[in-house]
Amino acid sequence: MIEERLAPVLEVAREHAPQVDADGTFPKATMDALRASGLLGLTLPSEIGGLGAGPVEFVETLSALASACGSSSLVYLMHISAATVVAAAPPPGLREAPSKLASGDWLGTLAFSERGSRSHFWAPVSRAVLKNGGVHIAADKSWVTSAGQADLYVVSTRAVAPADAVSLYAVPGRHDGLTVAGPWLGMGMRGNASSPVAVDAVIDEDQRLGAADDGFRLMMEVVLPWFNLGSAAVSVGLAEAAVRASVEHSSAARFEHLGTALADLPTIRAALARMRIALETQRAYLRTSAESVATPDEETLLHVLAVKAAANDAALAITDDAMRVCGGAAYSKHLAVDRFFRDARAGSVMAPTADALYDFYGKAITGRDLFS
Repeated sequence: MIEERLAPVLEVAREHAPQVDADGTFPKATMDALRASGLLGLTLPSEIGGLGAGPVEFVETLSALASACGSSSLVYLMHISAATVVAAAPPPGLREAPSKLASGDWLGTLAFSERGSRSHFWAPVSRAVLKNGGVHIAADKSWVTSAGQADLYVVSTRAVAPADAVSLYAVPGRHDGLTVAGPWLGMGMRGNASSPVAVDAVIDEDQRLGAADDGFRLMMEVVLPWFNLGSAAVSVGLAEAAVRASVEHSSAARFEHLGTALADLPTIRAALARMRIALETQRAYLRTSAESVATPDEETLLHVLAVKAAANDAALAITDDAMRVCGGAAYSKHLAVDRFFRDARAGSVMAPTADALYDFYGKAITGRDLFS
C-alpha cells in the first residue's frame, strides 16, 4: 500500500528535482504530491487520520524520496519529526493540530537550533516569559527547514518555570510573530528553505506540548529517534542514487579508440564495489536501528546515536567516490551526481552533528552522562 502511494510522488520528485536544485526553490509540487498521497501522515496513528506505519516503513519511504530529491526528503523528514512529537503531546490550545498534520492539511517543521547555542539544539538560550496573559517567546532560530512554508512550527525555549527546564510550543505559521530573517543559499539541499527565523510571539500557554519541564524529554525520547533515523535514511537514499548513477555511467561511457567501457577498468570496478558494499552495510544497519526503535531494547540508544553519524559519513565517502568514478561528466553536471554529492554534505553538519554523536556514543559506552 505504501509503495503504491509513493510511486507517483517519486515520479513528481524526479521530474522537479533538477529545477529545485538549480533555482533553490521550495519543492511545492513534490509536497503537494505527498499531501495527496496521504504520506504526510505516514507515522501518525490511524485514529487521527494517519497511516499508522512504523520506523521501518518510515526509513524505506524517506530513503526512496531522498534518492529522487534531497530537498524534498529533508522537508518531509522535518514534517514527520514535528508531527510525531505533536501527536505524542498534543497542545490543548490547538486540538486540531495532530489531525491536520496527519491529513496533510498542515505542513510541520521544527524550530530548535538557535544562533546562541548553534548546533546544540537541546540547549536553547531563549526564555519564555509571561506577558499580556500569554507566553512571550523571543528567539533567533537558525536553520529552520520549510521557513516561510510550514503551517506549524514546534518551537523550543527555556521554560517560564522551572528555570533550568525546556518547553516546546506549537506556533502556527500564520502568526505575525514569526519572521523569515534571511534567505537560504545552501551549497546543497537548495530547495529546503532552511532559513533563520526570528520569533517574537505572544501565544497562549495551552499551545505548549506536554508539561512546562517536558521539552527536553520530548526532544530526546520522541524527536531524536525519528530525526536521527530519518537523517540516516536521507543519507542512504542519496548514496543509493550516487551508486546507481555511477554504475550506469561507467557501464555506458566508452573509450572509442579502445572499444572498451569505463567499467572495463579494474580500478573503476573496485571503486564501484567499495561504494556498493558501503551502501549495503549502511542500509542493513539502518534497518536494524529502525527495528530497534520500533521495539526498544538495551541497544536502542546506541543505535539512535550511531545510525545518523555512520550513514552521514558513508554518504560523504560514497558520493565523493561517485564524483571520481564519473569524472568530468559529474563535475560538468551531465549527470545528477554533483547534486547527490552536494546534498550529502548536509547530514554530517546538521544538528546533532556527526562529531557530536560520536562523542555521545563514546560517553554512552564508557558509562558517562551524555550532556555533562
